[in-house]
Amino acid sequence: MTHPSVPPVHVRLFAGLREQAGWGERLIQLDARPGAQRTTAADLWRQLALDGGPGEEGAELPATVRVAINQAFAAPDSPLSPGDEVAFLPPITGG
Repeated sequence: MTHPSVPPVHVRLFAGLREQAGWGERLIQLDARPGAQRTTAADLWRQLALDGGPGEEGAELPATVRVAINQAFAAPDSPLSPGDEVAFLPPITGG
């Protein structure tokens, strides 16, 4: 159980990821128990099952999807803190 005063992580999806998931923003509560392992962006992706349909928890974060934490690009294995904003961005194409 998480402590109610711990701010949630704000998750944002962009472009095709938003369309695929059917949502653009969510608040997710992290496990804030003392001694709990810190959640990474890749862990959050698996928790949300963003690479597949419902019930496909465990799907790996595709190498083509970029992660931003608090509006700065970050590695998928970067640990998250309560109150962070995490964005998942699909590959960008253009000319």
